Amino acid sequence: MNEEKEEIIEETQPLVLEKLREKFSDALLADSETSDDVFVVVSKESSYTLLEYLKTDLAYSFLVDVTAVDNSQLESELMQYDYARFMVVYQLYTFEGETSRIRVKVPVSEKDLKIQSVTELWKAANWLERETYDMFGIDFEGHPDLRRILMPDDFEGHPLRKDYPLRGRGERESFNFDK
Repeated sequence: MNEEKEEIIEETQPLVLEKLREKFSDALLADSETSDDVFVVVSKESSYTLLEYLKTDLAYSFLVDVTAVDNSQLESELMQYDYARFMVVYQLYTFEGETSRIRVKVPVSEKDLKIQSVTELWKAANWLERETYDMFGIDFEGHPDLRRILMPDDFEGHPLRKDYPLRGRGERESFNFDK
C-alpha cells in the first residue's frame, strides 16, 4: 500500500522540483509543492546560481515580487534555519511548463544582512530590492542604485521589522511636511 502511494507521489511531482533537487541537492534546505505552486528554501551562497538557472534554463522569465519576512518571533522558523531572522522571498512565474509559479526563499542572518542582487537577471528587481532594503534593511550587493524608495532619506529604522513600534517612533509629530 505504501509503495503505491510513493509511486503516485513520484508521478505527480513537478518537473521543476525534480530538476532543482538534481542540480542543487546540497543547496536546498527545504522544498514543498501545492497543486500549481512550488516553493524551495535555498542557502544564501547558492541563491543567485539557482535563480539564474530558473530564469535561463527553466524559463521563469517573470519576476513577480521580491520581499522579505521577519521571523524574529517564530522560534520554530528560527531554529530550522540556523537562527536566520529574515527570509528573502522571490516569486517567479513562467508562461511555459506545467508548474507556472515558484517561490524561492533565502534565509538571511541579522549578523550578515547581505544578499546578491538579481537586477542583472530581472530589471524589475531594481525597485523591488530597493523596497525590501527600505522596509527591512537587507542590503542587496551589486544593486545599481540601492537607496530608500518609500521612506525619506533621513528616516531611521525599517518599518516592516517586527521590533519596529506599531505606532512608530514619533515620526508623525516630527515629520517635516514642507519638504
